[in-house]
Amino acid sequence: MWGYRVAQSFVFAIEEINRSTHLLPNLTLGFSIRNSGDSAHGALYETMGFLTGQEEPIPNYTCQHGSPQAALVGDTRSSLSVSMARLLGLYKFPQVSYSSSLPSLSDKIQFPSFIRTLTSDLTSSHAVTQLIIHFQWSWVIILAHDDDFGQQASSLASQVLTPAGVCIEFYLYVPSHQSLGKIEETVRKMQKCTARVVLVFLSNYNFQLILYGLLAVPVSGQVWVSKDTLHMALALTIPGISQVLQGTFGLLYHSSRAIGFPEFLAHLRPSQTPEDMFIKKFWEFTFDCMWPYQNITVTEGVQFCTGNESLKNKPHPFPEVSKIDAAYTAVYSIAHALHDMISYEHQDGKGTNSQDFQPWQLLHVLRKVHFKTPDGSEIMFDANGDLVTKFDIFQGQKTPDGVFHLVCVGLIDPQASSGNKMMVQKKMLKYQMKHAQVPTSVCSESCLPGFSQVPRLGAPHCCFDCSPCPEGQFADQRDMKRCLLCPKEQYSSHTRDHCLPRTEIFLAFEEPLGFILALVALLLAGLAVLVLGVFLKHRDTPVVRANNRTLSYFLLISLSLCALCALLFLGRPTVTTCLLRQTTFAVVFTVAVSSVLAKTLTVVLAFKVTRPRSRIQICLSPGTSTLVVLIASLIQVVLCGVWLATFPPFPDKDMLSEPQHIVIQCHDGSGATFFCVLGYLGFLAGGTFSVAFLARDLPDVFNETKFLTFSMLLFCSVWTAFLPLYYSARGKSTVAVEIFSILASTAGLLGGIFIPKCCIILLKPEKNTSSWLRQGHHV
Repeated sequence: MWGYRVAQSFVFAIEEINRSTHLLPNLTLGFSIRNSGDSAHGALYETMGFLTGQEEPIPNYTCQHGSPQAALVGDTRSSLSVSMARLLGLYKFPQVSYSSSLPSLSDKIQFPSFIRTLTSDLTSSHAVTQLIIHFQWSWVIILAHDDDFGQQASSLASQVLTPAGVCIEFYLYVPSHQSLGKIEETVRKMQKCTARVVLVFLSNYNFQLILYGLLAVPVSGQVWVSKDTLHMALALTIPGISQVLQGTFGLLYHSSRAIGFPEFLAHLRPSQTPEDMFIKKFWEFTFDCMWPYQNITVTEGVQFCTGNESLKNKPHPFPEVSKIDAAYTAVYSIAHALHDMISYEHQDGKGTNSQDFQPWQLLHVLRKVHFKTPDGSEIMFDANGDLVTKFDIFQGQKTPDGVFHLVCVGLIDPQASSGNKMMVQKKMLKYQMKHAQVPTSVCSESCLPGFSQVPRLGAPHCCFDCSPCPEGQFADQRDMKRCLLCPKEQYSSHTRDHCLPRTEIFLAFEEPLGFILALVALLLAGLAVLVLGVFLKHRDTPVVRANNRTLSYFLLISLSLCALCALLFLGRPTVTTCLLRQTTFAVVFTVAVSSVLAKTLTVVLAFKVTRPRSRIQICLSPGTSTLVVLIASLIQVVLCGVWLATFPPFPDKDMLSEPQHIVIQCHDGSGATFFCVLGYLGFLAGGTFSVAFLARDLPDVFNETKFLTFSMLLFCSVWTAFLPLYYSARGKSTVAVEIFSILASTAGLLGGIFIPKCCIILLKPEKNTSSWLRQGHHV
């Protein structure tokens, strides 16, 4: 009997308007209430009767006297309103509905005179998707009717949700006609679903059937979201529903409140309105009593209605509130349209009689009406004749007594900008959980900072795995689609969620390795100088004079410079040190190796002399050996000059070798020229080793070929091992490998050639005499 309360709100609004001194002050509104019998035939019959003013209506024939009919309010169900709207549209007669939300009624071509004080189902469906997006539910089920509205609503929801990153796990469609088999099939599918949020576009009856079906199977708590609070109200009355529902959300369009209506109902008495043919049935239904009739046999336990019962303590169910308020708003919309129409006519000076106007005149004004109701609500209609309104968000909450009730927790404004569509009062959000948090519904758990989403093959985009960001990349937010590259001057942190500044490094004198290498270089250089001093002091002894002492001086000086050139590789690279590093190393080592070559050739040629003043003897002169050193060194100097003139080495930053550091190093410039320089040095070393190896068996008393062979073997071994180590090392290690090779080869030449001689000179001076050598002893 909620329809009777709606009818009374209609009466209440008219009486309130008639008492108003501002709205239609010189007019009195009248009304008639008709019963359509909840059928399309009854609705059309009563509509025709209203239009023609006849008990037995004849189309296109009017028999009316007195005040004109302004508009028609109704009907309750959309199917009835459609039939009425088609008829009324032919006459451009205003129809204001308070309950019909069918989307097709927004089509002004089919229904030009239809206006409603509520929103279209599609508008509310669009609004409910904003609730899904607001709570970041990315994995949902859509449960809809298998009819035009269900298809439209689910399609609209998908169009809104998909761009927002929400995935639909299943579209479950339920036939509009009652089908228990289909209901059971839908329940079985819901058992397999992993989504915890269900978006509902169902009729009340099928909605209840689904809930009852879920109560019979093991289903974890879910959050049900509906565009209608009536769904929630029905659900919360089902015993044991908390086993199925973890939470419920619904929307109610924000309409004018009929302030004073409860008091109006409280004073309602059947004796006051004897002409009301519906009040006695309403009274019996509400108070569970019967009116005493003369021809009725009274049964035991039946309570009679007295007519003095009060509706004050009979609160109407929650879903009726919206219908009552919508009907109340409908009456006020018509009244304000009449008021505006009359005011416009008077302003234009036409003086049209308020008792004589055409329906289309009122319809034109009604579409553009804009006013505030007594409670301050702003009322206006859009181009489709739908109410422009906001939506209250209601949540089903459980009290400590275990009773569910609906609480308004927020507001959705569809007309607001994209950033301000929804306002949710989070303090009022309560859930039946240990922790007061919004429940989640996701296919995959959120990826933490430091991880990126990797889509699962064949799954929706909401289903993904989390992959840690690789070295040099980061993700500073949750659920990033891909990791971002750190700037070149930064590196990714251990957790890969931010970048840290990279420090510049180079092989410095101050660090332990640099200090040790520098110390060894100085020691070797000092040792070479010390040996040179010994040789100069004992320059006239046989050991020093053997194998050309001038070459020995050249060799010792070059070895000292070889050790010192290692210092150029330490410290921060500059333009000067980069130019000098490789070139100095190449030239001084060429001098050293060519000196060893000259000494070896001297020994070999000495054994070839068979007669005095031969060409071979001329080649044994000191000047010839010096010339060999100069020519060999000059070739290397030319190669280095070409290198420096074309593409010289320069300071560079290595960003790749060490993720956390920027290695300051010298770039070799022209790689081809660099390999030419190394190749030439390698060619000299190989030739020298070959000659020394062939002369190794000559008598020791006359030559030092065994020492030369051993020292060149060390030299070649070091630089053969250098190449793979140099190109496999990274960062500072590259420089350290080259310094170590320089020092090791220098030590090999110095130790292999000169240390044995120094031992004889300093420790066994008796062997360093001409008489001892003439006796045939070996050195």
